[in-house]
Amino acid sequence: MTDLLDRLRLAVGDHHVLTEAADMAAHLVDWTGVHEGRALAVVRPGSTGEVAEVVRACHETRTPVVPQGGNTGLVGGGVPDASGEAVVLSLGRMRTVRDVDPVAGTITVDAGVVLADVQSAASDAGRLFPMSLGSEGSCTIGGNLATNAGGTAVLRYGMTRELVLGLEVVLPDGRVWDGLRGLRKDNTGYDLTQLFVGSEGTLGVITGAVLRLFPATPRHATAWVAVPSVAAAVALLAVAQARGGAHLTTFEIANRQAIDLVLDHLPGATDPLAAPSDLYVLLELAGTETDDSLDDTLEAVLSEAVEGGLASDAAIAGSPAQRSALWALREGISEVQKVEGATLKHDVTLPIARLADWAEAMGPQLAEVLAGVRLVTYGHVGDGNLHYNLNAPLRDGRSDDESLRLAAAELTSAIYASVAATDGSISAEHGLGRTKAAAAASYKSEVEVDLMRAVKQALDPEGLMNPGVLLPPA
Repeated sequence: MTDLLDRLRLAVGDHHVLTEAADMAAHLVDWTGVHEGRALAVVRPGSTGEVAEVVRACHETRTPVVPQGGNTGLVGGGVPDASGEAVVLSLGRMRTVRDVDPVAGTITVDAGVVLADVQSAASDAGRLFPMSLGSEGSCTIGGNLATNAGGTAVLRYGMTRELVLGLEVVLPDGRVWDGLRGLRKDNTGYDLTQLFVGSEGTLGVITGAVLRLFPATPRHATAWVAVPSVAAAVALLAVAQARGGAHLTTFEIANRQAIDLVLDHLPGATDPLAAPSDLYVLLELAGTETDDSLDDTLEAVLSEAVEGGLASDAAIAGSPAQRSALWALREGISEVQKVEGATLKHDVTLPIARLADWAEAMGPQLAEVLAGVRLVTYGHVGDGNLHYNLNAPLRDGRSDDESLRLAAAELTSAIYASVAATDGSISAEHGLGRTKAAAAASYKSEVEVDLMRAVKQALDPEGLMNPGVLLPPA
Protein backbone atom coordinates (compact mmCIF):
# COMPACT_ATOMS: atom_id res chain seq x y z
CA MET A 1 0.00 0.00 0.00
CA THR A 2 3.03 2.30 0.06
CA ASP A 3 2.57 3.05 -3.64
CA LEU A 4 -1.05 4.05 -3.07
CA LEU A 5 -0.16 6.33 -0.18
CA ASP A 6 2.54 7.95 -2.32
CA ARG A 7 -0.05 8.58 -5.06
CA LEU A 8 -2.46 10.07 -2.54
CA ARG A 9 0.21 12.37 -1.13
CA LEU A 10 1.11 13.48 -4.63
CA ALA A 11 -2.56 14.20 -5.34
CA VAL A 12 -3.45 16.25 -2.25
CA GLY A 13 -0.17 17.05 -0.49
CA ASP A 14 1.65 15.29 2.35
CA HIS A 15 -0.14 17.22 5.10
CA HIS A 16 -3.55 16.07 3.90
CA VAL A 17 -2.91 12.33 4.01
CA LEU A 18 -3.33 11.27 7.63
CA THR A 19 -2.03 7.88 8.69
CA GLU A 20 -1.21 8.30 12.38
CA ALA A 21 -3.86 6.91 14.74
CA ALA A 22 -4.19 10.13 16.72
CA ASP A 23 -4.67 12.19 13.55
CA MET A 24 -7.30 9.84 12.15
CA ALA A 25 -9.21 9.20 15.39
CA ALA A 26 -11.95 11.80 14.96
CA HIS A 27 -12.76 10.47 11.48
CA LEU A 28 -13.12 6.85 12.57
CA VAL A 29 -16.02 7.10 15.02
CA ASP A 30 -19.50 8.46 14.40
CA TRP A 31 -21.33 11.10 16.45
CA THR A 32 -23.17 8.49 18.52
CA GLY A 33 -19.97 6.68 19.47
CA VAL A 34 -21.59 3.40 18.45
CA HIS A 35 -19.77 2.87 15.15
CA GLU A 36 -15.98 2.89 15.19
CA GLY A 37 -13.70 1.56 12.48
CA ARG A 38 -10.17 1.57 11.16
CA ALA A 39 -8.69 3.04 7.98
CA LEU A 40 -5.60 2.84 5.83
CA ALA A 41 -5.60 6.64 5.71
CA VAL A 42 -7.77 9.73 5.95
CA VAL A 43 -7.36 11.89 2.85
CA ARG A 44 -8.43 15.54 2.75
CA PRO A 45 -8.68 16.81 -0.86
CA GLY A 46 -9.16 20.49 -1.56
CA SER A 47 -10.83 20.40 -4.97
CA THR A 48 -12.93 18.26 -7.26
CA GLY A 49 -9.83 17.47 -9.30
CA GLU A 50 -8.05 16.18 -6.21
CA VAL A 51 -11.08 14.07 -5.27
CA ALA A 52 -11.02 12.56 -8.76
CA GLU A 53 -7.31 11.72 -8.44
CA VAL A 54 -7.84 10.06 -5.07
CA VAL A 55 -10.84 8.02 -6.22
CA ARG A 56 -9.05 6.99 -9.42
CA ALA A 57 -6.03 5.77 -7.45
CA CYS A 58 -8.26 3.80 -5.09
CA HIS A 59 -10.19 2.31 -8.01
CA GLU A 60 -7.02 1.14 -9.71
CA THR A 61 -5.72 -0.46 -6.51
CA ARG A 62 -9.12 -1.89 -5.52
CA THR A 63 -9.15 0.13 -2.30
CA PRO A 64 -12.51 0.91 -0.65
CA VAL A 65 -13.46 4.58 -0.29
CA VAL A 66 -15.62 6.01 2.50
CA PRO A 67 -16.78 9.58 1.72
CA GLN A 68 -17.21 11.74 4.81
CA GLY A 69 -18.69 15.19 5.38
CA GLY A 70 -19.15 16.67 8.85
CA ASN A 71 -19.39 13.18 10.39
CA THR A 72 -22.61 14.08 12.20
CA GLY A 73 -24.55 11.02 11.02
CA LEU A 74 -26.42 8.73 13.38
CA VAL A 75 -26.32 5.41 11.50
CA GLY A 76 -22.62 4.83 10.84
CA GLY A 77 -22.75 5.78 7.15
CA GLY A 78 -19.67 8.00 7.19
CA VAL A 79 -17.16 5.83 9.05
CA PRO A 80 -15.23 2.77 7.80
CA ASP A 81 -15.58 -0.82 8.94
CA ALA A 82 -13.06 -2.59 11.16
CA SER A 83 -10.91 -4.01 8.35
CA GLY A 84 -8.53 -1.06 8.14
CA GLU A 85 -8.47 -1.38 4.35
CA ALA A 86 -10.47 1.70 3.38
CA VAL A 87 -9.48 5.26 2.63
CA VAL A 88 -11.69 7.82 4.36
CA LEU A 89 -12.27 10.71 1.96
CA SER A 90 -12.97 13.78 4.09
CA LEU A 91 -14.34 16.76 2.16
CA GLY A 92 -13.92 19.25 5.00
CA ARG A 93 -11.45 21.42 3.06
CA MET A 94 -13.86 21.99 0.17
CA ARG A 95 -15.75 24.97 1.58
CA THR A 96 -16.15 27.41 -1.30
CA VAL A 97 -19.44 29.12 -2.04
CA ARG A 98 -18.98 29.23 -5.80
CA ASP A 99 -21.91 31.42 -6.81
CA VAL A 100 -25.08 33.04 -5.48
CA ASP A 101 -27.78 34.12 -7.93
CA PRO A 102 -30.65 35.76 -6.03
CA VAL A 103 -32.61 36.42 -9.21
CA ALA A 104 -32.55 32.80 -10.38
CA GLY A 105 -32.87 31.71 -6.75
CA THR A 106 -29.80 29.46 -6.70
CA ILE A 107 -26.59 29.00 -4.75
CA THR A 108 -23.71 26.82 -5.97
CA VAL A 109 -21.42 25.38 -3.30
CA ASP A 110 -18.69 22.85 -2.65
CA ALA A 111 -19.85 19.71 -0.89
CA GLY A 112 -17.80 20.52 2.21
CA VAL A 113 -19.57 23.81 2.93
CA VAL A 114 -21.21 23.69 6.35
CA LEU A 115 -25.00 24.03 6.26
CA ALA A 116 -24.98 27.13 8.50
CA ASP A 117 -22.59 28.82 6.05
CA VAL A 118 -24.97 28.13 3.16
CA GLN A 119 -27.75 29.69 5.20
CA SER A 120 -25.56 32.73 5.91
CA ALA A 121 -24.52 33.17 2.27
CA ALA A 122 -28.16 33.03 1.21
CA SER A 123 -29.12 35.53 3.91
CA ASP A 124 -26.38 37.93 2.82
CA ALA A 125 -28.00 37.91 -0.64
CA GLY A 126 -31.44 38.60 0.84
CA ARG A 127 -32.63 35.04 0.26
CA LEU A 128 -33.37 31.93 2.31
CA PHE A 129 -31.93 28.44 2.21
CA PRO A 130 -34.56 26.73 4.35
CA MET A 131 -32.95 23.48 5.49
CA SER A 132 -32.53 23.60 9.26
CA LEU A 133 -31.04 20.83 11.42
CA GLY A 134 -29.79 20.60 14.96
CA SER A 135 -26.32 19.87 13.59
CA GLU A 136 -26.33 22.72 11.05
CA GLY A 137 -23.21 24.25 12.58
CA SER A 138 -21.12 21.21 11.65
CA CYS A 139 -22.93 19.05 9.08
CA THR A 140 -22.02 19.63 5.43
CA ILE A 141 -24.06 19.98 2.27
CA GLY A 142 -22.45 16.88 0.78
CA GLY A 143 -23.58 14.81 3.74
CA ASN A 144 -27.04 16.39 3.68
CA LEU A 145 -27.39 15.45 0.02
CA ALA A 146 -25.95 11.97 0.43
CA THR A 147 -28.47 11.14 3.17
CA ASN A 148 -31.40 13.20 1.82
CA ALA A 149 -31.54 15.04 5.13
CA GLY A 150 -34.79 16.46 6.48
CA GLY A 151 -35.05 18.82 9.42
CA THR A 152 -37.60 21.18 10.89
CA ALA A 153 -38.77 22.93 7.69
CA VAL A 154 -39.67 19.87 5.60
CA LEU A 155 -43.37 20.58 6.08
CA ARG A 156 -43.07 23.72 3.95
CA TYR A 157 -40.00 23.23 1.79
CA GLY A 158 -39.48 19.48 1.50
CA MET A 159 -36.50 17.20 2.04
CA THR A 160 -33.05 17.89 0.62
CA ARG A 161 -34.20 16.13 -2.54
CA GLU A 162 -36.58 19.05 -3.22
CA LEU A 163 -33.87 21.66 -2.59
CA VAL A 164 -31.26 20.57 -5.15
CA LEU A 165 -31.21 21.39 -8.87
CA GLY A 166 -27.86 19.99 -9.98
CA LEU A 167 -24.81 18.10 -8.76
CA GLU A 168 -21.15 17.54 -9.51
CA VAL A 169 -20.11 13.95 -8.73
CA VAL A 170 -16.88 12.00 -8.90
CA LEU A 171 -17.80 8.53 -10.11
CA PRO A 172 -16.28 5.33 -8.70
CA ASP A 173 -13.72 5.11 -11.53
CA GLY A 174 -12.55 8.71 -11.03
CA ARG A 175 -14.48 10.31 -13.87
CA VAL A 176 -16.34 13.55 -13.06
CA TRP A 177 -19.99 14.07 -13.96
CA ASP A 178 -20.67 17.81 -14.18
CA GLY A 179 -24.39 18.25 -13.64
CA LEU A 180 -24.13 21.70 -12.06
CA ARG A 181 -27.07 23.17 -13.94
CA GLY A 182 -29.52 25.42 -12.16
CA LEU A 183 -32.34 24.71 -14.58
CA ARG A 184 -35.86 24.28 -13.20
CA LYS A 185 -36.80 22.38 -16.35
CA ASP A 186 -34.55 19.80 -17.99
CA ASN A 187 -36.53 16.95 -19.49
CA THR A 188 -33.71 15.17 -21.33
CA GLY A 189 -33.58 11.72 -19.80
CA TYR A 190 -32.95 10.00 -16.48
CA ASP A 191 -32.73 12.31 -13.49
CA LEU A 192 -29.14 11.59 -12.49
CA THR A 193 -29.14 14.27 -9.83
CA GLN A 194 -31.86 12.52 -7.88
CA LEU A 195 -30.09 9.19 -8.31
CA PHE A 196 -27.18 10.41 -6.18
CA VAL A 197 -29.29 12.18 -3.56
CA GLY A 198 -29.79 9.71 -0.72
CA SER A 199 -27.22 7.24 -2.09
CA GLU A 200 -24.98 7.67 1.00
CA GLY A 201 -21.72 7.70 -0.96
CA THR A 202 -22.31 4.25 -2.47
CA LEU A 203 -22.52 5.45 -6.08
CA GLY A 204 -19.99 8.26 -6.14
CA VAL A 205 -18.69 11.29 -4.26
CA ILE A 206 -20.77 14.47 -4.41
CA THR A 207 -18.34 17.39 -4.70
CA GLY A 208 -20.62 20.29 -5.60
CA ALA A 209 -24.27 21.27 -5.76
CA VAL A 210 -26.67 23.86 -7.12
CA LEU A 211 -29.30 24.48 -4.44
CA ARG A 212 -32.61 26.32 -4.49
CA LEU A 213 -33.11 29.60 -2.66
CA PHE A 214 -36.39 31.12 -1.51
CA PRO A 215 -37.70 34.52 -0.43
CA ALA A 216 -36.41 35.47 3.01
CA THR A 217 -38.83 35.02 5.91
CA PRO A 218 -37.81 37.54 8.59
CA ARG A 219 -41.24 37.51 10.27
CA HIS A 220 -42.14 34.68 12.63
CA ALA A 221 -45.02 33.77 14.88
CA THR A 222 -44.02 30.98 17.24
CA ALA A 223 -45.87 29.10 19.98
CA TRP A 224 -45.17 26.30 22.45
CA VAL A 225 -48.44 24.41 22.87
CA ALA A 226 -49.48 21.82 25.45
CA VAL A 227 -51.53 19.04 23.85
CA PRO A 228 -53.14 16.03 25.56
CA SER A 229 -52.28 13.34 23.00
CA VAL A 230 -50.71 12.55 19.64
CA ALA A 231 -54.24 12.44 18.21
CA ALA A 232 -54.81 15.99 19.42
CA ALA A 233 -51.50 17.07 17.88
CA VAL A 234 -52.51 15.62 14.51
CA ALA A 235 -55.87 17.38 14.73
CA LEU A 236 -54.10 20.63 15.63
CA LEU A 237 -51.92 20.18 12.54
CA ALA A 238 -55.05 20.19 10.40
CA VAL A 239 -56.20 23.43 12.05
CA ALA A 240 -52.79 25.06 11.56
CA GLN A 241 -52.69 24.01 7.90
CA ALA A 242 -56.17 25.33 7.24
CA ARG A 243 -55.54 28.71 8.86
CA GLY A 244 -51.82 29.10 8.26
CA GLY A 245 -51.65 27.85 4.70
CA ALA A 246 -48.25 28.27 3.09
CA HIS A 247 -46.98 30.21 6.12
CA LEU A 248 -46.97 27.07 8.28
CA THR A 249 -43.29 26.15 8.36
CA THR A 250 -42.77 24.12 11.53
CA PHE A 251 -44.90 21.65 13.44
CA GLU A 252 -42.76 19.73 15.91
CA ILE A 253 -43.78 17.43 18.75
CA ALA A 254 -41.98 16.41 21.95
CA ASN A 255 -43.11 14.35 24.91
CA ARG A 256 -42.64 15.36 28.54
CA GLN A 257 -39.81 12.88 29.07
CA ALA A 258 -37.80 14.61 26.33
CA ILE A 259 -38.46 18.07 27.78
CA ASP A 260 -37.58 16.94 31.31
CA LEU A 261 -34.17 15.83 30.02
CA VAL A 262 -33.61 19.24 28.42
CA LEU A 263 -34.66 21.07 31.57
CA ASP A 264 -32.34 18.87 33.64
CA HIS A 265 -29.26 19.11 31.46
CA LEU A 266 -29.40 22.20 29.20
CA PRO A 267 -28.07 25.29 30.97
CA GLY A 268 -30.57 28.14 30.97
CA ALA A 269 -33.53 26.05 29.78
CA THR A 270 -36.84 26.96 31.44
CA ASP A 271 -40.34 25.54 31.20
CA PRO A 272 -42.49 28.09 29.34
CA LEU A 273 -45.78 26.80 30.79
CA ALA A 274 -46.96 26.69 34.40
CA ALA A 275 -48.32 23.15 34.37
CA PRO A 276 -46.68 20.08 32.79
CA SER A 277 -48.27 18.27 29.86
CA ASP A 278 -47.71 14.82 28.40
CA LEU A 279 -46.95 16.31 24.98
CA TYR A 280 -46.00 19.61 23.40
CA VAL A 281 -46.10 21.10 19.92
CA LEU A 282 -43.71 23.75 18.64
CA LEU A 283 -45.67 25.60 15.97
CA GLU A 284 -44.24 28.33 13.77
CA LEU A 285 -45.54 30.47 10.94
CA ALA A 286 -42.99 32.35 8.81
CA GLY A 287 -43.41 35.10 6.26
CA THR A 288 -41.83 37.96 4.34
CA GLU A 289 -41.62 41.59 5.46
CA THR A 290 -45.11 42.24 4.10
CA ASP A 291 -46.73 39.35 5.97
CA ASP A 292 -47.94 41.36 8.96
CA SER A 293 -50.88 39.16 9.97
CA LEU A 294 -48.94 36.14 11.24
CA ASP A 295 -49.58 36.92 14.91
CA ASP A 296 -53.32 37.18 14.31
CA THR A 297 -53.29 33.90 12.40
CA LEU A 298 -51.39 32.13 15.18
CA GLU A 299 -53.79 33.42 17.82
CA ALA A 300 -56.72 32.18 15.71
CA VAL A 301 -55.13 28.74 15.46
CA LEU A 302 -54.55 28.55 19.21
CA SER A 303 -58.02 29.86 20.04
CA GLU A 304 -59.65 27.19 17.89
CA ALA A 305 -57.37 24.54 19.40
CA VAL A 306 -58.24 25.44 23.01
CA GLU A 307 -61.94 25.70 22.28
CA GLY A 308 -61.87 22.31 20.57
CA GLY A 309 -59.99 20.59 23.38
CA LEU A 310 -56.87 20.08 21.26
CA ALA A 311 -54.68 22.23 23.51
CA SER A 312 -54.71 23.14 27.18
CA ASP A 313 -52.23 26.02 27.22
CA ALA A 314 -49.73 27.83 25.02
CA ALA A 315 -46.83 30.26 25.25
CA ILE A 316 -46.35 32.68 22.35
CA ALA A 317 -42.88 34.08 21.70
CA GLY A 318 -43.01 37.85 22.07
CA SER A 319 -39.39 38.52 21.08
CA PRO A 320 -36.51 36.91 19.19
CA ALA A 321 -35.01 35.84 22.54
CA GLN A 322 -38.22 34.11 23.55
CA ARG A 323 -38.42 32.41 20.17
CA SER A 324 -34.84 31.15 20.58
CA ALA A 325 -35.69 29.82 24.04
CA LEU A 326 -38.62 27.82 22.68
CA TRP A 327 -36.51 26.42 19.86
CA ALA A 328 -33.76 25.47 22.34
CA LEU A 329 -36.21 23.15 24.11
CA ARG A 330 -36.77 21.24 20.89
CA GLU A 331 -33.24 21.33 19.49
CA GLY A 332 -31.55 20.36 22.74
CA ILE A 333 -33.22 16.96 23.03
CA SER A 334 -30.77 14.90 21.00
CA GLU A 335 -27.70 16.29 22.76
CA VAL A 336 -28.98 15.88 26.32
CA GLN A 337 -29.93 12.26 25.73
CA LYS A 338 -26.23 11.43 25.55
CA VAL A 339 -25.69 13.03 28.95
CA GLU A 340 -28.53 11.07 30.53
CA GLY A 341 -27.15 7.63 29.68
CA ALA A 342 -27.56 4.87 27.13
CA THR A 343 -30.02 5.62 24.35
CA LEU A 344 -31.45 3.64 21.46
CA LYS A 345 -32.35 5.85 18.52
CA HIS A 346 -35.06 5.22 15.93
CA ASP A 347 -35.97 7.52 13.05
CA VAL A 348 -39.31 6.35 11.69
CA THR A 349 -41.99 7.80 9.47
CA LEU A 350 -45.63 6.79 9.39
CA PRO A 351 -48.79 7.83 7.56
CA ILE A 352 -49.97 10.86 9.55
CA ALA A 353 -53.49 9.46 9.80
CA ARG A 354 -52.13 6.36 11.59
CA LEU A 355 -49.53 8.12 13.73
CA ALA A 356 -51.66 8.43 16.87
CA ASP A 357 -52.79 4.80 16.94
CA TRP A 358 -49.23 3.61 16.36
CA ALA A 359 -47.79 5.74 19.15
CA GLU A 360 -50.52 4.70 21.59
CA ALA A 361 -49.90 0.99 20.97
CA MET A 362 -46.10 1.07 20.77
CA GLY A 363 -45.32 2.28 24.28
CA PRO A 364 -47.02 -0.57 26.18
CA GLN A 365 -45.52 -3.10 23.78
CA LEU A 366 -42.00 -1.87 24.53
CA ALA A 367 -42.67 -1.82 28.27
CA GLU A 368 -43.38 -5.55 28.06
CA VAL A 369 -39.92 -6.07 26.56
CA LEU A 370 -38.09 -3.84 29.07
CA ALA A 371 -39.90 -2.62 32.16
CA GLY A 372 -39.24 1.04 32.90
CA VAL A 373 -37.82 1.89 29.48
CA ARG A 374 -38.11 5.64 28.97
CA LEU A 375 -39.65 6.87 25.73
CA VAL A 376 -38.01 10.04 24.45
CA THR A 377 -40.33 10.92 21.60
CA TYR A 378 -39.96 13.98 19.42
CA GLY A 379 -39.94 14.86 15.76
CA HIS A 380 -41.71 16.35 12.81
CA VAL A 381 -45.39 15.47 13.08
CA GLY A 382 -46.08 17.70 10.09
CA ASP A 383 -44.45 15.11 7.82
CA GLY A 384 -45.09 11.98 9.89
CA ASN A 385 -41.52 11.63 11.14
CA LEU A 386 -40.87 10.62 14.75
CA HIS A 387 -37.54 10.27 16.48
CA TYR A 388 -38.73 7.44 18.66
CA ASN A 389 -35.79 7.11 21.01
CA LEU A 390 -35.46 4.94 24.09
CA ASN A 391 -33.46 5.74 27.19
CA ALA A 392 -32.43 3.10 29.70
CA PRO A 393 -34.64 2.59 32.78
CA LEU A 394 -33.69 4.26 36.01
CA ARG A 395 -32.66 1.86 38.78
CA ASP A 396 -32.02 3.45 42.17
CA GLY A 397 -31.79 6.83 40.46
CA ARG A 398 -29.18 5.72 37.92
CA SER A 399 -29.46 4.83 34.23
CA ASP A 400 -29.45 1.04 33.83
CA ASP A 401 -27.52 1.07 30.57
CA GLU A 402 -26.83 -2.66 30.59
CA SER A 403 -30.51 -3.56 30.57
CA LEU A 404 -31.07 -1.41 27.49
CA ARG A 405 -28.10 -2.97 25.75
CA LEU A 406 -29.38 -6.50 26.38
CA ALA A 407 -32.89 -5.67 25.17
CA ALA A 408 -31.86 -3.43 22.24
CA ALA A 409 -32.31 -5.98 19.47
CA GLU A 410 -35.75 -7.05 20.67
CA LEU A 411 -36.89 -3.45 21.17
CA THR A 412 -35.73 -2.41 17.71
CA SER A 413 -37.30 -5.46 16.07
CA ALA A 414 -40.63 -4.66 17.70
CA ILE A 415 -40.51 -1.06 16.46
CA TYR A 416 -39.47 -1.98 12.93
CA ALA A 417 -42.10 -4.70 12.60
CA SER A 418 -44.81 -2.35 13.80
CA VAL A 419 -43.68 0.43 11.46
CA ALA A 420 -43.67 -1.94 8.50
CA ALA A 421 -47.15 -3.23 9.39
CA THR A 422 -48.36 0.39 9.41
CA ASP A 423 -46.96 1.08 5.90
CA GLY A 424 -44.24 3.28 7.34
CA SER A 425 -40.46 3.47 6.93
CA ILE A 426 -37.69 2.60 9.38
CA SER A 427 -35.63 5.56 8.17
CA ALA A 428 -37.21 8.94 7.63
CA GLU A 429 -34.25 11.31 7.36
CA HIS A 430 -31.11 9.75 8.86
CA GLY A 431 -30.39 7.28 6.06
CA LEU A 432 -29.58 3.59 6.49
CA GLY A 433 -25.82 3.62 6.96
CA ARG A 434 -24.42 0.47 8.51
CA THR A 435 -27.05 0.33 11.26
CA LYS A 436 -30.15 -0.24 9.14
CA ALA A 437 -28.92 -1.66 5.83
CA ALA A 438 -29.84 -5.28 6.52
CA ALA A 439 -33.12 -4.44 8.22
CA ALA A 440 -34.24 -2.16 5.40
CA ALA A 441 -33.50 -4.81 2.79
CA SER A 442 -35.58 -7.34 4.73
CA TYR A 443 -38.61 -5.05 4.65
CA LYS A 444 -38.32 -4.15 0.96
CA SER A 445 -39.71 -6.26 -1.86
CA GLU A 446 -37.38 -8.53 -3.81
CA VAL A 447 -37.95 -6.39 -6.89
CA GLU A 448 -36.97 -3.20 -5.06
CA VAL A 449 -33.78 -4.71 -3.65
CA ASP A 450 -32.88 -6.14 -7.07
CA LEU A 451 -33.30 -2.72 -8.70
CA MET A 452 -31.09 -1.07 -6.09
CA ARG A 453 -28.42 -3.74 -6.52
CA ALA A 454 -28.57 -3.31 -10.31
CA VAL A 455 -27.90 0.42 -9.99
CA LYS A 456 -25.02 -0.23 -7.60
CA GLN A 457 -23.55 -2.86 -9.95
CA ALA A 458 -23.82 -0.54 -12.96
CA LEU A 459 -21.97 2.36 -11.33
CA ASP A 460 -19.69 0.57 -8.88
CA PRO A 461 -19.14 -2.99 -10.14
CA GLU A 462 -16.15 -3.48 -7.82
CA GLY A 463 -18.18 -2.49 -4.77
CA LEU A 464 -15.54 -0.02 -3.58
CA MET A 465 -17.75 2.96 -2.70
CA ASN A 466 -18.74 2.90 0.97
CA PRO A 467 -19.09 -0.89 1.17
CA GLY A 468 -21.54 -2.23 3.73
CA VAL A 469 -23.59 0.97 3.71
CA LEU A 470 -27.17 1.26 2.40
CA LEU A 471 -27.21 -2.27 0.98
CA PRO A 472 -26.03 -5.37 2.85
CA PRO A 473 -23.66 -7.77 1.06
CA ALA A 474 -25.48 -9.90 -1.52
